[in-house]
Amino acid sequence: MSLPTDVLAATTHPDPYSFYADLVARRPFFWDASLKLWIASSARAVTAVLTHPACRVRPPTEPVPRALGPVASSVFRHLVRMSDGPGHCPMKQAVSAFLGGFDEQRVLEEARRWTRLLGGPEVLYALPFQLPVSVVGSLLGLSEDVLPRVAAWTGDFVRAIAPGAGADRLEAGERAATGLLEVFRAALAAQRASDVPGPLALFARGAERFGMQAVEALLANAIGLLSQTHDATAGLLGNTVLALRARPELLEQSGALSGVVDEVLRYDPPVQNTRRFLAEDAVIEDQRIAAGDTVLVVLAAANRDSALNEDPHRFDVDRKDRRSFTFGAGVHACPGESLAKWMVQGALEELLTIEPGFFRAADFHVSYAPSVNGRIPLFSREVRS
Repeated sequence: MSLPTDVLAATTHPDPYSFYADLVARRPFFWDASLKLWIASSARAVTAVLTHPACRVRPPTEPVPRALGPVASSVFRHLVRMSDGPGHCPMKQAVSAFLGGFDEQRVLEEARRWTRLLGGPEVLYALPFQLPVSVVGSLLGLSEDVLPRVAAWTGDFVRAIAPGAGADRLEAGERAATGLLEVFRAALAAQRASDVPGPLALFARGAERFGMQAVEALLANAIGLLSQTHDATAGLLGNTVLALRARPELLEQSGALSGVVDEVLRYDPPVQNTRRFLAEDAVIEDQRIAAGDTVLVVLAAANRDSALNEDPHRFDVDRKDRRSFTFGAGVHACPGESLAKWMVQGALEELLTIEPGFFRAADFHVSYAPSVNGRIPLFSREVRS
């Protein structure tokens, strides 16, 4: 099998990990002249970039992508994961506190319920993308009748803010942002008017306690909860299905699903890389980096660095001291790890309940969604036994 042509092509390659291993061994931090990017691949280099104060999540000269329409821009500029500076900390605290209030058993039950409602194994081609939005939307108190539209809009919004989005996706993203804001604004008003405030109203109260008064920021980050889970959870569910398909013996081990999901996050993560943008000149890993330069941070390569995990290319559900960069590090580490894991575990439990032999008997075609950041399996509509 040929290796990926470059690091951006690796995410959709059938097996990018030999390529990543070579980067870690020979070029842990280097300038790629063809891509015009710095590439950080080793655990040490990835840590250095993600924790360096000069490295920001957006270019200082373009905090919001210029191509986005006005409504999508208004959402994007408030997203906690896309912001630095004084506004980041209070909203990050509010989001973390809100996510920390989710009960594991409730998330598992919601994931199982929605897996049944969405069609189970027969719709594996659609389930990974619909499930996370349906579960998180329910946890936010959105009505079930609006969730199919919310799922479709979330997908459109995610594709619009992805690097390199074309005109059609940008237009769809603008319509999606408009629809999502209308849904969340109505839901917030209804929940605030209720005798028993709903989850979105409680999120608003928490945000206010942390100093966030703007309703626009609150609504944007409610949308952000959906958009962040959309691709990442879809990729995690799909990659875990593939891991179990390749190792059906793991299904014989009682309670193994949690360990399988944890190891997939490290071994074949749904988020392969991220970017950081230099706000000022800096020296990182003995390299002089100029203000305005971009660093591609290859999280998936660092996960397989032997300096981080012993015997890193072995899939081990019982791995001791497992370490992973999949949810980031530093001030922008994602607080949604537990939520994503619980959703996937609940979905897998229900799939096995509906069709116990599914992972042994399923025969489906797999490709990967076009992406320069994520590794998201796409399953064909035809699932044959």
